[in-house]
Amino acid sequence: MNVRKLTLTSMFIAINVVLSSIIVIPLGPIKAAPIQHMTNVLCAVFVGPWYGLAQAFLSSVIRMMFGTGSVFAFPGSMVGVLLASLLYRYRKHLFMAAFGEVIGTGLIGSFMCIPLAWVIGLHQVAIKPLMLAFITSSALGAFISYIILMVLFKKGKLKKWLPKD
Repeated sequence: MNVRKLTLTSMFIAINVVLSSIIVIPLGPIKAAPIQHMTNVLCAVFVGPWYGLAQAFLSSVIRMMFGTGSVFAFPGSMVGVLLASLLYRYRKHLFMAAFGEVIGTGLIGSFMCIPLAWVIGLHQVAIKPLMLAFITSSALGAFISYIILMVLFKKGKLKKWLPKD
């Protein structure tokens, strides 16, 4: 196990849970949390797909326990961080991590939530409003993280935080 990645992952979980309890945008049955998407992109860059998946899963569990998240956080955040990580690893460009989060959560994650909505009894959930909520939340969070990463890059601080592997 990589202690650095474990430490960063736990810090991202803490940031996600705390800030997502403060910054929540209710959109029908969805509780949009741009902070979740911000931490997903940061995890994609700093710790990679597997630790990022752990962060997304554990953050979603804790947020649900505190009542600041919904069951829709699981497919959206987990697909988003996975696609963001894979696109970043493949292209080595910060924008690709942000783009992967929006596509993974906004499009793919919202489609995965439709069967989940039916299972939990929300038959009236329509795909277009659900997708719009996911895209809005993920685009906002991805934009915030992209700004953070670009500031770190411009100041020359990003390189020391990136994984050595």
